[in-house]
Amino acid sequence: MVLKMIDLCAGIGGIRRGFELTGEFKNVCSAEIDQFAIKTYKHNFGDDPTGDITSRHFKDKLKKVDFDVLLAGFPCQAFSRAGNQKGFMDATRGTIFFDIAEIIEENKPSVFLLENVDNLFSHDKGNTISTIMEVLVHELDYTIIGVEEDDLGNLTWDRSSFIRNSRNFGVPQNRPRVYIIGFNNRVYGRDNLLEAVEELPKRREDINLYNDLNDLIEKGAPAKYYLAEGMLNTLENHRNRHSKKGNGFGYMVVNDPARNSPLISNAVLATGGSGKERNLILDSNEFAGVHVSNKQTPINSKGIRNMTPREWGKLQGFINYAFVDKKGHDQFEFPKDISDTQKYKQFGNAVTIPVIESMAKHIVKILRKLGDI
Repeated sequence: MVLKMIDLCAGIGGIRRGFELTGEFKNVCSAEIDQFAIKTYKHNFGDDPTGDITSRHFKDKLKKVDFDVLLAGFPCQAFSRAGNQKGFMDATRGTIFFDIAEIIEENKPSVFLLENVDNLFSHDKGNTISTIMEVLVHELDYTIIGVEEDDLGNLTWDRSSFIRNSRNFGVPQNRPRVYIIGFNNRVYGRDNLLEAVEELPKRREDINLYNDLNDLIEKGAPAKYYLAEGMLNTLENHRNRHSKKGNGFGYMVVNDPARNSPLISNAVLATGGSGKERNLILDSNEFAGVHVSNKQTPINSKGIRNMTPREWGKLQGFINYAFVDKKGHDQFEFPKDISDTQKYKQFGNAVTIPVIESMAKHIVKILRKLGDI
């Protein structure tokens, strides 16, 4: 039986693709509001994901959609404390999580997966994650992998049960993220779930796409990706100032032979900026001294450049993995009018697909134990 899923806060479809790779899930509805991400999603999946999950119109539309699994990579936002007397759900009003929780309440999917940044657990001094867990367990009636409940209804958890790092799932990227997986108690029974659920996988042993970052890097990138001498000097001076203060902040050349192996990248970021500066590459110095139209000073003499969008795509599993067909052809691509700035943003805002695939397989494993597949 193929399970029907919906893809909320869809971005460019990384969560969807990770689930599709298992062969056990079929997407029936998507929602995204960023116009550029929508273009990329449509280009690669053939579906128009345009939809605003905060709108009553979209929520009413979902009531007519038959689905089993809800997927969402939602933003981390502070919750109000004023509404607690009306229940924890009310305290989340005005945030994307509230809209997701409302959709769960109205449609009661059998399973959901929520993905977020790792500081979700420290956000607002722990109040955010506590509210989320109260809503999911007590108000929506789901069993959450990694959450325990005592006889008095008190919930406990360890953040290590939810945070998984992309570097342990086949790609050389240090990217810890939170994965929250819940199962509907009314569908499966709380006692059955207590026996069936298992902790999230900590790593993948079945794939290792790259031995380290050097396997992923594509040497000889175009001149536009190399840092201008002036920019490199600015970064070096900035790092030196912080170093004198005892801080470790600054740019990083991630494939510098002087670094301890294995060589891995820092997390790629949707903001682009520091995500690029902390992931610089040592490449050819063939462009040293060359003037490029969009740079105020000549290209640096050390051969230091930004990683390319394609290399970011490899780090996230979009390129050279998730969209490779049976003939070995990579089918992922951006529409022609998507700029490099948008490519960096979209990959930085995406999930690491091999991690998501592993989570999807874990869900399948549990559902098989429950006799639902």
